[in-house]
Amino acid sequence: MSDVTQSPGSVRGFSLVEGPLIEPVGVIAGGDAREAIAEGAALAIDGGRFAFTLCRILEAGPRTALVPAAALASWCAGRDAATRALIAERLERLAAPRSSFAGIALDRARLMGVVNVTPDSFSDGGQRATEAAAIAHGRALAQAGAAFIDVGGESTRPGAAPTPPDVERDRVVPVIEALAADGIVVSVDTRRASVMAAALAAGARIVNDITALAGDPAALALVAGSDAAVVLMHMQGTPATMQLAPRYDDVAREVHHFLAARVEACIEAGIAARRIAVDPGIGFGKTAGHNATLLRRLALLHSLGYPVLLGVSRKSFIAALSAGEPATDRLAGTIAAIAGAASQGAHIHRVHDVREAAQALAVLRATIVPEGAPEGAPEGA
Repeated sequence: MSDVTQSPGSVRGFSLVEGPLIEPVGVIAGGDAREAIAEGAALAIDGGRFAFTLCRILEAGPRTALVPAAALASWCAGRDAATRALIAERLERLAAPRSSFAGIALDRARLMGVVNVTPDSFSDGGQRATEAAAIAHGRALAQAGAAFIDVGGESTRPGAAPTPPDVERDRVVPVIEALAADGIVVSVDTRRASVMAAALAAGARIVNDITALAGDPAALALVAGSDAAVVLMHMQGTPATMQLAPRYDDVAREVHHFLAARVEACIEAGIAARRIAVDPGIGFGKTAGHNATLLRRLALLHSLGYPVLLGVSRKSFIAALSAGEPATDRLAGTIAAIAGAASQGAHIHRVHDVREAAQALAVLRATIVPEGAPEGAPEGA
């Protein structure tokens, strides 16, 4: 089976936004996944690191069908040739291994540490606003276990006003230069092409864009002309407006379709598929209910065939689902959301509290990969 994340375009010419979709249900990991696949009781996700025992077929409109993975071939047998070919393409994308991102192996869940060089970010505004403090914090996060460090110079919290591009650039470039010089894989969190260009020149290897390279007309061509990896995120509205009245008919399907369209735009622009990851944008134009649904149905994004990055750290939906805690008191909810997402195969977790998240993932790996798994086998989270 081909690794679709290493190949441009969509398999056999299908568009990623064509239906029906396959939503994995009953996701299992590690040795259990490999055994179930071998026995024909489950179908593979990500090279067999994960598998699904059931799937929900999402057809046009509200029609769905819950089908055991072992019976999917029988379900397809009653469909027309085009539908059978499309389902085969979906399964190929689901099964393809996501081997690496920006040079970091994705054999287990990885952490992306957050460095906000801003005075007004929602969770830690002002704490690392100076160059020295931000650099020291980035180094500490890398030492604590972050495979990537995400440096941002503009707050995109709900209701935030735009930061002038020159101010944003001046905030992030010295920090990126210092961290990249240490050999750290640095991501720049920006929606502006001019800041992307400066960050890449300073040594950043990833562009993490909340607009999925759609917010700045120059962004798509800029990234395509570089060798940078890119994280495409979904957002409804803008930071200033996104939480006023977000609405969806089916949030999971609509986020999938948006990301599929942006992936196709990137491929068409010349960005190699191996350079792309997707992010459902938790908290960006979503209610607490929307966020909970996206986390519960996160496995739907695997049908795109790209690494999944998730940012739940300290976000307000945790407080909305709990007791209204401030951002600094949302660690337990953050860990719960990370554990659930990692159990569904999320590849990268963008977090503030790297040491605590690393501990949680270590325990999760030990408990969801059964004892006796082959030595050197892929870890389950």
